[in-house]
Parts: sequence; C-alpha cells; structure tokens
Amino acid sequence: MRKVALITGGTRGIGLGIAKKLAQEGIDLALNGVRPESEVFSVLEELSKSGVRVEYFSGNIAEKADRENVVNGVKEKFGTINFLVNNAGVAPRVRADVLEVAEADFDHLMDINLKGTFFLTQAIANWMAEIRKTDSATPLSIVSITSVSAVLASTNRAAYCMAKAGLSMMSKVLAVRLAEFNIPVYEIQPGVIETDMTEKVKSIYQDRIEAGLTLEPRMGQPEDIGKVVAALLRGDLPYATGQILRIEGGMMVGRL
Repeated sequence: MRKVALITGGTRGIGLGIAKKLAQEGIDLALNGVRPESEVFSVLEELSKSGVRVEYFSGNIAEKADRENVVNGVKEKFGTINFLVNNAGVAPRVRADVLEVAEADFDHLMDINLKGTFFLTQAIANWMAEIRKTDSATPLSIVSITSVSAVLASTNRAAYCMAKAGLSMMSKVLAVRLAEFNIPVYEIQPGVIETDMTEKVKSIYQDRIEAGLTLEPRMGQPEDIGKVVAALLRGDLPYATGQILRIEGGMMVGRL
C-alpha cells in the first residue's frame, strides 16, 4: 500500500524541500498550510508530477477547529497515515530584546510553534497508536523540525528559542511514550537555512558564515533537510528513536 505523510507548512521553505524529497520516494502527500489552496495550486501541481497523490488541507494549527479539520481531512481523503512531519512555524513578528517582548507577540508565536504543534501531534499519535493495534508491520514515525535555536540563545528571539526547546522536549517525551507501539520519533535541528523566513536577514547570516560561523561555508538549503527526512522515513537510521539530528554545516562543533 502507498504510504502517506502529513507535512505541516509543506508548501514553502523547508517544508516544501521535504515534500519534494518524499514525493521522489513515492510517498503520498497531505500538506498543511495557512494559505488558500488557490495560492499554492502550482506547488501542488508540480509535486503531483512525481506520480504521487497530493492533497492540501488549509488551516492554522494554532486553532483547535483547524487542527481537527486537518486530521479529519486526512482521514477522509487517505484513510490512513504513516508519517507526520512537524515543520510549520513562524518567526517573531518583532525581533525585540528579551526584556521588551510583548505578551501578544509571545502568545502568537507560542500558539503556532509550540501549542498547535503539540496538540496536532497528540491527535496524530493517538491515530497511529490505533493503527498499530491492528497492523504491526506498516511503518509509522514522527519527525519534528526544530532548530539549533533549541540550544543556542538569541536575546532578540527569546520566544522562538523557547518554543523550539519545548518542541525538542516534546520529541523526547513522545519517543518514550510511543516506544511500546514501535513508533519512532525523531528531531531535526536545522541551522541557517535559506528560505523566505531568513530572507530579511540573509546578508547578515552570509557575512557571519564568511567569518566562520559554519564549517561548511554556505547557508543550508531546504533539500538538505528533505534528504535527511527521506532517509529517516525509509528506515535508513534504525535503532535511533528519540535522537536529534543536527543539520547545520558544522555550526555546533566546538572550536578552540
């Protein structure tokens, strides 16, 4: 049977890089985003050329009703799920100093990046557990795209760092809880990836990379993350549930 992957934020940036690689693997795609389907039609059409089924489920995962609509939509359209890739997220609306973060901006980011992702994952994890009760063989797994910001502190992106750190712990807790169902859970921590999210600060990061921020002298690309997700879902990294994969060009390597 064809495998199905739900990718949040799957029509742009890192999410689209992942979708492209999974389509090449022959995995059917359930893509979630906040834009109306008319605005992402060309992306869906291009992905479909790989010969996979592509369905789009518009909704803001920060909203309970939207999350339920996404999950129910996947059930209705596909009838099953194999993989969840948590990728949706937003940057801070204002890059304010940690001593000046506005509560409304904090709530906006946390509701999407942490709360929404957690409760969507909870719903999918329960669905996967039900699938496993009657099917011991089909591959099931959850991958969360966090960030090196889960570890590295940025004083002008405090809420973003805190949300990513929270997702990192979410992955660990789920890995423990879902082990009895043989559902591996992974976390990927990307470094500086060239996307629309980083476009406004691209020149700053390029200067820092030229000054030695990363060992590999370039910004990462969405397809770099896509290749790693594809390897995980193929089962190329067995015996590794709960692990963190840092795809950051050597940024985190300690140096004297």
